[in-house]
Amino acid sequence: MARETVYVVQGFRAGKGRRLLADAPISCKSAVAAQRTAERLELVRVGVVAFSTSGDVETGDYDEEPVVLFKAGQVPVQFEDK
Repeated sequence: MARETVYVVQGFRAGKGRRLLADAPISCKSAVAAQRTAERLELVRVGVVAFSTSGDVETGDYDEEPVVLFKAGQVPVQFEDK
């Protein structure tokens, strides 16, 4: 059971009303790469978030709370500051 950290960038487009539509997630190799990708994506999306999460790839068991590395614009409530 080897734990692995994955880095993901998630962009969002405007939907009807105040709804956000998620783009396909983008996997990155490092925290720096995720932040750079998110910074580029923020120019063309209403919202973007880069985050990391750790877990066991074989079982699919990942941390419940991702670590937000970067966020800009409108993002879902689970990525808002608590």
